[in-house]
Amino acid sequence: MGGKEERRTVGSAFEATGLRVPLDRIQPLRVVGAKTRRSSKYAQIAASIAEVGVIEPPVVARHPTERGRFLLLDGHLRVEVLRDGGETDVLCLIATDDEAFTYNKRISRLAAVQEHRMILQAIDRKVPEERLARALNIDIGTLRQKKRALHGVCPEAIEILKDKPVSLGVFALLKRMVPLRQIEAAETMAGMNRYSKGYVRAILAATPEAQLVPDAKPKAVKGLSAEQVALMERETAQLDREIKAAEQSYGPDHLRLVLARGYVAKLVANARVARWLQQHQPEMLTEFRKIAETDIAAA
Repeated sequence: MGGKEERRTVGSAFEATGLRVPLDRIQPLRVVGAKTRRSSKYAQIAASIAEVGVIEPPVVARHPTERGRFLLLDGHLRVEVLRDGGETDVLCLIATDDEAFTYNKRISRLAAVQEHRMILQAIDRKVPEERLARALNIDIGTLRQKKRALHGVCPEAIEILKDKPVSLGVFALLKRMVPLRQIEAAETMAGMNRYSKGYVRAILAATPEAQLVPDAKPKAVKGLSAEQVALMERETAQLDREIKAAEQSYGPDHLRLVLARGYVAKLVANARVARWLQQHQPEMLTEFRKIAETDIAAA
């Protein structure tokens, strides 16, 4: 190298500036059905846009063959709310990579941890609580509960659960455990792909008193004796060991699954391929989309 340090550049994932794009030039990659339109998440997004506008711009990629058209990678609900409201265009981020599954998996789902951080950021920016509650379509009491949701939960457990479908009640139960036990509980939840409050309550019931925070002993579980609770503790510890052993053995299979899912996702993200499948093999296209939308990390 002649003593000279090699300089490497990292390409940007987005174009330097946003672009206001007409809605009729944006091609969705999935259909927002009637059930989704009736969901609380759709109502929440509609209320947020009505109150404070579009905070997070949709992500689009330039169409590979049709000049002036764009593929919608992230923000399907936001775009549909704007269409329903009679808007004609929206400010978008222009991605330099059209791998739709990447954005759909990493951006579009607002988990409890992400929502908590968004609320704190809005409060730091001096957004009034009343306005923020209206934007989220919730009352002030619920907003304040969400704001305090992660107080007492260790950062490592939060990191494990940051993109998981965890309710606020789960965090309330985790707070009753010491940090190390919180991490073990979060790893067990992720390993078993179970995030319900009832499941975490069972983990709490099987937690030895030494791993509970002071004055946070779980209430006696109805129908269980002390011996049965002790048995649950031993079985939970065994389950933890089995999960860790499984994690060491499934790596190669998981890698192959990720690669296969990525290939299928690229196929259905290609407008020409998706159009051909829709015309000739609609059932196969439906199954391919299910595969592309599979959460490999939770599978």
